[in-house]
Amino acid sequence: MAGAGRATAQPSAPGQPVLVRALSLLAQFTGHRRALGLSELARLAGLSPATCLRLVQHLTEWGALERLDDGRYVVGVRLWEIASLSPRGHGVRQVALPYLEDLYEVTRHHVLLSVLEGRDAVLIDRLSSRTATEVAYRVGGRMPLRTTAVGQVLLAYAAPELQEEILAQPAPTERGAGGLSAAELRAALAGVKKSGAAVVRRTEPSRTVSVAAPIHGADGGVVAALSIVVPDASTPSHELVPLVRAAARAISRTLGHKAVASGAWRHPGPAEADRPGA
Repeated sequence: MAGAGRATAQPSAPGQPVLVRALSLLAQFTGHRRALGLSELARLAGLSPATCLRLVQHLTEWGALERLDDGRYVVGVRLWEIASLSPRGHGVRQVALPYLEDLYEVTRHHVLLSVLEGRDAVLIDRLSSRTATEVAYRVGGRMPLRTTAVGQVLLAYAAPELQEEILAQPAPTERGAGGLSAAELRAALAGVKKSGAAVVRRTEPSRTVSVAAPIHGADGGVVAALSIVVPDASTPSHELVPLVRAAARAISRTLGHKAVASGAWRHPGPAEADRPGA
């Protein structure tokens, strides 16, 4: 998989509320910018050095930021404590974790759990072996909807307005992403709705195939996407799809989703077969 996308934070404008300015500071930290100095923070957030210093002091006192020995700042643990209370993150993850572990035991590669956040998928859990193929996405990181299997699943069940917005965007030029044109993506999303799974192949940072399936909540809506990522050609994708779909359906049932009856005929057990009329 290629590097994760992220919503771009806009510089603060004069007259913005203090809370907005504080949040704009926090938004400057990314997977590639984990530690920042005061001057960097001020420049990136579009704040004066004095305003930046005052806000950073308050954020550090509260625990949203922590100061390193070299004077730079990193995101504080208290933010993680607050974020972990999100029902769309912690709630789904807590229910899904046993099934993620089962899927991991079968595949011994990457198992991902993601939710929709704005125009991206956010990775809320990942199980991986030490020998699994290389991927670039981290827990808490953002993943593009257009070029990832979990993204295509979430986009397929998203609001029509979001679908049209993503379809209107130019095809990605990201190396190894296998970007689809608008027509190809529209067909792929229709295929996800029909088959209940998405399959995406990538060539960078390693050659992989990802298979994802939707997780439904009690009201029938899609609340998350489950996927596995394995080296391409290691296992045919048609063998992976049933595994991922079965795990996603099991998680959905645990969340209270009542799936439409499959129409399969249930064979009676011996005791039932002996009853009159059986």
